[in-house]
Amino acid sequence: MGDMIDVAIIGAGLSGIGAACHLKKQCPEHSFTILEGREASGGTWDLFRYPGIRSDSDMYTLGYNFKPWEAGKAIADGPAILKYVRETASEYGIDDHIEYQQRVLAVDWNSRTQCWTLKIQDDAKGSLRELTARFILCCAGYYKYKHGYQPEFPGREQFLGDFVHPQHWPESLDYRSKKVVVIGSGATAVTLVPAMADQASEVVMLQRSPTWVVSRPSSDWIANSLRAILPSRWAYLLTRLKNTLFQHMVYRRSREKPQKLKDMLLKEVKRELGSEAEDQLEHFTPNYNPWDQRLCLVPDSDLFAALKSRKARVVTDEISEILPNGIRLKSGEELSADIIISATGLELEILGGMAVTIDGKDFEFPNSWTYRGLMFSGLPNLLSVFGYINASWTLRADLAAEWLCGLLLHMRARNFASVTPTLEPDMPGMQGRPYIDSFSAGYMQRMMHLFPQQGDRDPWINSQRYLLERKQFRNMDYDEPALCYEPESQAAQLTTDKAA
Repeated sequence: MGDMIDVAIIGAGLSGIGAACHLKKQCPEHSFTILEGREASGGTWDLFRYPGIRSDSDMYTLGYNFKPWEAGKAIADGPAILKYVRETASEYGIDDHIEYQQRVLAVDWNSRTQCWTLKIQDDAKGSLRELTARFILCCAGYYKYKHGYQPEFPGREQFLGDFVHPQHWPESLDYRSKKVVVIGSGATAVTLVPAMADQASEVVMLQRSPTWVVSRPSSDWIANSLRAILPSRWAYLLTRLKNTLFQHMVYRRSREKPQKLKDMLLKEVKRELGSEAEDQLEHFTPNYNPWDQRLCLVPDSDLFAALKSRKARVVTDEISEILPNGIRLKSGEELSADIIISATGLELEILGGMAVTIDGKDFEFPNSWTYRGLMFSGLPNLLSVFGYINASWTLRADLAAEWLCGLLLHMRARNFASVTPTLEPDMPGMQGRPYIDSFSAGYMQRMMHLFPQQGDRDPWINSQRYLLERKQFRNMDYDEPALCYEPESQAAQLTTDKAA
């Protein structure tokens, strides 16, 4: 039956390494391994290599709750974040638990042995292997690593220059003194434009519609001041609390008083644009409320500085066709381009794209319900980390890992072999809602039909509310009715004895 492990962690990125640290500290008697499909750790922060790559969340909330971020910049670049993740793995002894080039193709739950069998493509050896695990913790993120979302633009095949998606940036791409068009208005586009403007002859950000942007300093002076007078951990936790409360306040205002937040954001944009405000404001005035999609962060006003330098500009229009030397817009305007960057977003997938079966039968995710945004109704011993869309990803990744540690300890203390989220039989019918609700971003809307539903009551809600979930998760009653446990069967005991 292959190797046996207590917990198989899929993915050695920000979430996977953090979860392993929590497991090692809180569940030292549980064995675990991290299966990483690529040749290196770091996930997103190793995959993305485009100019200016950075986080759009501050590192006091994107960082782990157990390892202080001590660098001067709160809005960190990709290499700094990657160093932080790998430093964490080294400090906590996680490196020895990572197996690289191990792509999990499929997992099957065996009800008789109460274990998962993972079918793994060992790219290092060019062969298939199997691993048996009691529990699966999926930290593979929520998007496809193979490719990003790429719309079909008429005429693309006739373009004579370089056509690039930022998810797979060519190391050899030379954009010095070139005309560049960046298609998109999200975080990637907003990052690329100022990063390329210094060397390119011109950078045009071509957007179909505007996105809400907010400018903030890349350094947090309060955090740096606290670190100068307090122990590092205290300063970090106080700053983390400050920034978390601020995120919560802004998001709550976006739900309760969207017009006031709109007015405030537009006032800031006008101030940033200065004398250009009258001509440029239309490009920064979206037709949706703030936080119906993520706000785009502009650190140190770099985007606005690029616009004022005249080396970058924003065009709001739709693409009619790609020409050999540029783009024709629906308005009839033509944009010259030596390079086109298609910053058109991510393509989502569930559990890293692996096939999931129970006793050989396909598990239908759209027919299941999410349990607290962590597990799936009818699916035993599997937890998936999905972060916040309205706050930093790691806030939820830490909570999910801590919640899992509590669950595993609860199960071991009571000799439970499996746990399955199950709708209570006498519960009235629930009104289904999308897994991520009230969020209009295209990359989410395109794929929500493939995800489980959320309901209209606890614990079948994916609340996306950090302060609420922190209280719920840390005061968890693991014996609540929605969690159905089974003791270890005789077959499971034989499997354990054989593995030992």
